[in-house]
Amino acid sequence: MAALSVMTGGGSWFLALALGVTLLKCLLIPTYHSTDFEVHRNWLAITHSLPISQWYYEATSEWTLDYPPFFAWFEYALSHVAKYFDQEMLNVHNLNYSSSRTLLFQRFSVIFTDALFVYAVHECCKCVDGKKACKELTEKPKFILSVLLLWNFGLLIVDHIHFQYNGFLFGLMLLSIARLFQKRHMEGAFLFAVLLHFKHIYLYVAPAYGIYLLRSYCFTANKPDGSIRWNSFSFVRLISLGLTVFLVSALSLGPFLALNQLPQVFSRLFPFKRGLCHAYWAPNFWAVYNALDKVLSVIGLQLKLLDPKKIPKASMTSGLVQQFQHTVLPSVTPLVTLICTLIAILERKTSF
Repeated sequence: MAALSVMTGGGSWFLALALGVTLLKCLLIPTYHSTDFEVHRNWLAITHSLPISQWYYEATSEWTLDYPPFFAWFEYALSHVAKYFDQEMLNVHNLNYSSSRTLLFQRFSVIFTDALFVYAVHECCKCVDGKKACKELTEKPKFILSVLLLWNFGLLIVDHIHFQYNGFLFGLMLLSIARLFQKRHMEGAFLFAVLLHFKHIYLYVAPAYGIYLLRSYCFTANKPDGSIRWNSFSFVRLISLGLTVFLVSALSLGPFLALNQLPQVFSRLFPFKRGLCHAYWAPNFWAVYNALDKVLSVIGLQLKLLDPKKIPKASMTSGLVQQFQHTVLPSVTPLVTLICTLIAILERKTSF
């Protein structure tokens, strides 16, 4: 470790970490990839070969476009590079197409867009200030944070084996967080708004962002004991935050509003009818609920309490998100899941 400290003195150790993990990603190119590889190939084909008016209607493949518009434009931009590797990957009818050039392009697209993640980690490290000087490089908080983020094993598996673009998306989020730490609140809010229109699952984090920005940006002064000075609230700052979110949303959703397609876009982004989880392995309460319903249905059939003709197929176990009705237990409606989600979020916020 001492040798590492000497060889990577100053700030060059960060470059060494970034280059090292990039080389590891290159070694993972020929490894296994999941169905998400085909998902993103299909999205490349949809955005490249079809007009925008058909993006959220196209259903030739079962892997329909169900990410927000900014991610669709991201795929569109990538597709214009992809055509120089293999034009056939951009044909929406070439289902499950996977040539060697397609593999190389898609793998390298993840590696290349991870540059944003690397930059965001570097910016986050600037916000870390160790209280005591450390002689050993491996004891420095900035080094530890960089290793934990850049060499995150879970992220390497999900993005560079399984195949997704989480590094790019996490890069947007980390950069937003870094800007908040740097008191550049408007930039942080803008980046988070952009992130929401890349992947809407980050809506779960939105309440925390909203509360933090209200407390640290809209209230401009504190009392001597650190509590809020209520009369310091700035409506101008609140309006500026709202305007930022509105403009980003208008840029993202505006074209589909003009096409009168917002209901269709939202039906893809929030497909409540498609079920609560992919399959039994989904790590949530609904997996247990589904499993219990399955057990009860099997018992009911054995005891001849249920009619086999009325038992729906177990689509919840197929790995593909589909519409599913429970057999014995009450089917869970979208309203119930929404209420449960809001309660869970509110409980988390009030526990701080």
